[in-house]
Amino acid sequence: MDKPKTEQASAAGIARLWLLPLLFAAGLAQPAAALPSAPQTQVQRFYATLLNTMKQGPQLGSSGRYAKLAPVVNRTFDVPFMARLAVGPGWGTLSPAQQQQVTAAFQRYISATYADRFDNYSGERLQVLGEAPSGSGVIVETRIVKANGKPVTINYMMRRGGQSGWQISDVYLDGTISQLATQRSEFYSILQRQGVDGLIATLNRKTDLLTKTGNSSS
Repeated sequence: MDKPKTEQASAAGIARLWLLPLLFAAGLAQPAAALPSAPQTQVQRFYATLLNTMKQGPQLGSSGRYAKLAPVVNRTFDVPFMARLAVGPGWGTLSPAQQQQVTAAFQRYISATYADRFDNYSGERLQVLGEAPSGSGVIVETRIVKANGKPVTINYMMRRGGQSGWQISDVYLDGTISQLATQRSEFYSILQRQGVDGLIATLNRKTDLLTKTGNSSS
């Protein structure tokens, strides 16, 4: 009478031994499967803040929108990396203090630009479509559907940053036009004519005009 029970217990034990490695492997696989979505998640969070700011746009005003977006831009964009590329070969000739000033002015300017361009909500849809590997980073493909139904493609180059993980390192307008390349051309022209102090002053002045938060004497 005991033999069948013993055989059943033995069979159940063997089954558990076979299942344990499978369950363990499945548990390990879950975080790995979630990793590719990290770049998309960063852009989705940025778009959620952007959309919320747009909906409160008139009430917040330009300076209020800037205040909401600035910390998110600081987390989402790899501004030090972008500033270095935008300045180009001359970056290495700048003092650490000058590099910090350029980076801070560039970060404020990026935040002010988004606060100015996304100032109101009239039914726009901000859609994250997917991602694709690109060099040492990932391209996150997005689309902004205007109130009239016209779609605009905006893609984000993402790279692994510091504590924030994946961060935006370039923005491609219409899916192909590198915003960083455009800014590098503009920065070069200013640096040639006015030097690094002129570049910092220009970025700060543009930020003041976009946010209407101050009067620049430069």
